[in-house]
Amino acid sequence: MKTWTAVQRLIASLALSSFVSVGLFLVRDLHYGTSRYIFLNWNLFLAWLPLLFAWWLMKWVAKNPWISWQGMGLTLLWLGFLPNSFYLVSDLIHLQTTLASNVFYDVVLLVSFAWNGLVLGFFSLYLVHRLLIKRIEWRYAHLLIAGVLLLCSFAIYLGRYLRWSTWDVLVNPAGILFDVSDRIINPEAHGQTFTTTLTFFLLLGSMYLVLWQFVGVIREQKHS
Repeated sequence: MKTWTAVQRLIASLALSSFVSVGLFLVRDLHYGTSRYIFLNWNLFLAWLPLLFAWWLMKWVAKNPWISWQGMGLTLLWLGFLPNSFYLVSDLIHLQTTLASNVFYDVVLLVSFAWNGLVLGFFSLYLVHRLLIKRIEWRYAHLLIAGVLLLCSFAIYLGRYLRWSTWDVLVNPAGILFDVSDRIINPEAHGQTFTTTLTFFLLLGSMYLVLWQFVGVIREQKHS
């Protein structure tokens, strides 16, 4: 009988946790007779895609050069969909309009989806981070990952406040380019852009730092 690897066990655990989130949504839907939070299921599906692309990329570069159209294509797909994983945290904003009688359950529901999104995002980020460290100096790898988190934080702002999505990169790139360039050219007119981006960057960066160190401690204990 084939023994599962640690990565495979983690993916299976994430799948189970995701099913729990979907189950919580279904219970709410049946009990209250409303599909108010049905969008959470789609957001969670999108949150899984970066992990799929990171896993695929890891398998590809194990036998092939990263600098190839396949390797770069997978990297762009991973980077393009990664913000969707972290975006689930911003869905907590919907708690401000929930009814007082539903608030406890809705907190559990939204936190469940946000938790899965964060873990999926950080897991895929960790896989790519490890690939980078094997190929470039660790300090440059860390800087690239910090840059990725900054881009994700900005993408969360674009999605939450300007309602842009990953798909708009393909169907309406001119519109996104206009909004982004306007905020670069006229930063004083878009203070919310920078406060929101910085806030999410600090949140995601600090969380990933703790997780990175946590994994490091486990690796050290394993080899001690």
